Amino acid sequence: MAVGYSRQSAAFWSTLLRLHCIFTLLHTVVSTPPEDPVKCVSGNTDCTVINAAGVFPDRSTCRAGNVAYPTTEAELISIVAAATKAGRKMRVTTRYSHSNPKLVCTDGSDGLLISTKLLNHTVRVDAKAMTLTVESGMLLRELIAEAAKVGLALPNGPYWWGLTVGGMMGTGAHGSTLWGEGSALHDYVSDIRMVSPGSVNDGFVKVRVLSETRTPNEFNAAKVSIGVLGVISQVTFKLQPMFKRSITYVMGNDSDLGDEAETFGKKHEFADITWLPSQGKVVYRKDDRVAVNTSGNGLFDLFSLRSHLSKEGAIRKSTEETQEALRDADGKCATAKLMSTSELGTSYGLTNDGVKFTGYPVTGSQNRLMSSGSCLDSPEDGLITACPWDSRLNPIIAYQTAVSVPLTQVKSFINDIKSLVKIEPRSLCGLELFGGIQMRYVTSSPAYLGKEAEAIAFDITYYRASNPLTPRLYEDFIEEIEQIALFKYNSLPHWGKNRNLVFDGVIKKYKNADAFLKVKERYDPTGLFSSEWTDQILGIKGHTTIIKDGCALEGLCICSEDAHCAPAKGYVCRPGKIYKEARVCTYANGISVI
Repeated sequence: MAVGYSRQSAAFWSTLLRLHCIFTLLHTVVSTPPEDPVKCVSGNTDCTVINAAGVFPDRSTCRAGNVAYPTTEAELISIVAAATKAGRKMRVTTRYSHSNPKLVCTDGSDGLLISTKLLNHTVRVDAKAMTLTVESGMLLRELIAEAAKVGLALPNGPYWWGLTVGGMMGTGAHGSTLWGEGSALHDYVSDIRMVSPGSVNDGFVKVRVLSETRTPNEFNAAKVSIGVLGVISQVTFKLQPMFKRSITYVMGNDSDLGDEAETFGKKHEFADITWLPSQGKVVYRKDDRVAVNTSGNGLFDLFSLRSHLSKEGAIRKSTEETQEALRDADGKCATAKLMSTSELGTSYGLTNDGVKFTGYPVTGSQNRLMSSGSCLDSPEDGLITACPWDSRLNPIIAYQTAVSVPLTQVKSFINDIKSLVKIEPRSLCGLELFGGIQMRYVTSSPAYLGKEAEAIAFDITYYRASNPLTPRLYEDFIEEIEQIALFKYNSLPHWGKNRNLVFDGVIKKYKNADAFLKVKERYDPTGLFSSEWTDQILGIKGHTTIIKDGCALEGLCICSEDAHCAPAKGYVCRPGKIYKEARVCTYANGISVI
């Protein structure tokens, strides 16, 4: 049955992918934009907040008493002062809420959400000094556009432009480079205005102007703050004259990936790597700065960030759920090959002139090639099309494991993954359905909660079942990779991604953690901007892991007994296959498992 189904599945996906490509080329400006992540019962009262995917790692519901939408810094100051006087818990929410963990949640149901949705204005432009000051709710898309108006460019940043300035800084969001100041957005910042709780003498609110030269200690704490120091009001960026880039994607086999990964980022300024481990393939992005007078008006409009037909998402979800239920590894692998071939064949959304792709290299200005996300740019169409993850469409939900492995240990980590693939070549086809393993380069940062060394950030996205007690096909392989990265190579997490287990005890990995916590104590001594989740990840109180039946299936814990997996469905807790210190949920139905 599985073999016949696999053939039907491959044929179906081939047709669907062709239709999707035709649709995307013809209808790139039609979509329903994402909705506000905050929903209230009455006006701005009795509210819930969710992330862009529509589900938190522990599937809980986050509630708040109210939401406020300040439109100016003066309004923001007034809101924080009133809440501080009342002793109310506060958390900041952004326009699209793209952090997976519960960073946005207040404690209980009486807290206050402060949305930066309307704090999205340009404050000041100094073309001569090459600085741009904006409010923290401005989207990356808008930041890039504002800089380009005066001939300036942000040197590096995330590939998805639907993130806000404050959100990117709060979570340490980044692009890919080992060159210059690095790939993290926060390392191109020179000044921050922070609104925090104050004393009675301060009028219950304090506005601080932080600078890398005048207040380096507090500035380095505020650059990546996970929202516990207050509300970032304004940010000043250090920019560069507009420049051009030249991009070429090259696919090869992964036989020498360990060696190449160590050096590739030093050869190309904006290098990144896409690894398809079950296929033994790797796609290198050769991406370099070129002379500004180089001809070309290329555009990066990544297909996965464009509008998708709503029905397409529903079909994809149904297909993967069926493959999971049938344990159809061959079907997943066939689909993964079709998808990766399609993505490379469409140059990952690159065009030479904004309309069509005619060949490599694709050359264009930084503002057209750094980031994309055209599914945000269009009018309402009644959800006929939308961003592919829009929770109103009941799409596939997914986990994200996003960890930075020191560059000196990347080769060993890659070889460990290869060893797992040798045991079962089909084991990682599932993550290739979500684009494979994305590898981006990051550098050490002076930010206290930033990266500690040159590293590669490995982003792995994979299927999550609708039912929290439903195990996944080959989930033990991905769990082992996750634990190898965390414990064998002491990797650091992306603050805005990952499952609960990744954050347990993580603060001990940061050499400047104590310095950060001292600034936090000074800025918010009563913890009004803290929550149960931030206390857990900062090691102040409690743990991020949740121990209960089935907890390892959701990444809420590392299994220590069979009940943490799904023994009734054949999944039991066992040591890893190559990393024996790991404990993973292994399918052992009728199979002898060591």
